[in-house]
Amino acid sequence: MSKFLFALLAGAIMPLAFAPFGFFPIAVLSLSIFFYLCLEETAARSFKVGLVYGLGYFGIGVSWLQISIHQFGLPVLAFSVFMTLLFVLVIALFSGFTAAATARFFKSKSEDQRLKLLLIYPMFWVIFEWVRSWLFTGFPWLTVGYSQIDSPLAGFGAITGIYGISLIVAISAGALALLIRERRWILSLSIIIPLWMAGFVLKSIDWTIEQPEQVDVALVQGNVAQDIKWLPAQKQVTLDLYTQHSEPFWGQADLIIWPETALPAFAHDIPEFIGALKARAEQSSTDILLGLPLADPKTGKYYNAVLSLGNELNVYRKDHLVPFGEYLPLKSFLNPILTFLSIPMSDFSKGEAKKTLIKTSKYSIGISVCYEDVFGEEVITGLPEADFLVNISNDAWFGDSFAPHQHLEMARMRALETGRYLVRATNTGVSAIIDQKGIIVKQIPQFKETTLSASIKSFSGATPYVRLGNLPVIILCFLVITVCAIRARGET
Repeated sequence: MSKFLFALLAGAIMPLAFAPFGFFPIAVLSLSIFFYLCLEETAARSFKVGLVYGLGYFGIGVSWLQISIHQFGLPVLAFSVFMTLLFVLVIALFSGFTAAATARFFKSKSEDQRLKLLLIYPMFWVIFEWVRSWLFTGFPWLTVGYSQIDSPLAGFGAITGIYGISLIVAISAGALALLIRERRWILSLSIIIPLWMAGFVLKSIDWTIEQPEQVDVALVQGNVAQDIKWLPAQKQVTLDLYTQHSEPFWGQADLIIWPETALPAFAHDIPEFIGALKARAEQSSTDILLGLPLADPKTGKYYNAVLSLGNELNVYRKDHLVPFGEYLPLKSFLNPILTFLSIPMSDFSKGEAKKTLIKTSKYSIGISVCYEDVFGEEVITGLPEADFLVNISNDAWFGDSFAPHQHLEMARMRALETGRYLVRATNTGVSAIIDQKGIIVKQIPQFKETTLSASIKSFSGATPYVRLGNLPVIILCFLVITVCAIRARGET
């Protein structure tokens, strides 16, 4: 069996480490095979091996993209498959760059092979994961660290964030590859065992302070299908649906939460409905957060927004938009694409840069809309002020695929990193209550029209990750690579 087939298979098993499967040891095994296959290759051949690995990794892991394009874009199978494969090819370049950079800048002498496996490959892996998270607005989906949300390594989340966990997975993979290659049991296990034991111990540490006040929240999952959501005939049906499901919670809950774009209408088109909600919120002392599009009549721009109604009125406009789904890059050149695909609400404007925080008369909420919760560095901008986190989302775009479960897994990591409860309200699932350790307390099944209520805890203080963000891990990776590169040059 050729190296390329091995690389493809090694990449293809990686998604099994993530939700909905959760076989977290596979992440270490998959990466160890990848590092091993690239070890003695030239830069050019390493790039090809890494590219093929990435094709297996993301070809399986983000295969759900084809559903979005086919069902809600252009319903032509050849087109949706082609666009998905093109996207996978672009993302797979990052694993190719990881392998090529290591081979290009570091020698292949036997003693250097250990250095490559234990330091260079892991550091480059994390650097390119980080670059993938911001380049062209970023796609941090399936960052390796997310696969460890239920493993002992989750203990590092509140300290290092997601990239620190990725680094430890990659170092463990390098040590496993070294064990396979040289049978160096003592060296390999002396690296793997202390790291995983440290993570286990760290899981028991409370980095934030539980407050005596609890917050009673109620989530409404309307389960309105995406293909009928924006039809004019559906508008009143949807308004009635959310109103009826919220009725039992007025005066009983502290906060009612509706999902992203739960209301399929601009706020200025339904002023009586919004006014009635506001009055009900004020009379009952129950705040409500609702997702809906907001338009600026002066500029003609419209926003994917969260409206907070109660004794105080607050608005959050989504800042990190999804390319091609919520806005079109290079609009002057590519505008015919949106016209051709006829995707509703696909030209949102970017909200103003500010803290991701909504304040009510009772508490402060760290808010994110859908895709924003996959960026840990953005979620922490609302902390340490936020008492808890809220994410409203719409994963109906992805049908019954891996994507909603993968997205929930990332939301769990945000709760763990910040030491805060995260309340997640979605249109079709998975809606859930997640505690400060990233553990799901309650959740609603997908594709069910229902509600979920619970008492959640509020927290104060800040985890090390909230205070320092991703910077320490990224600096460490660059520093180690620089030192190793200088050492390698000195030996030439």
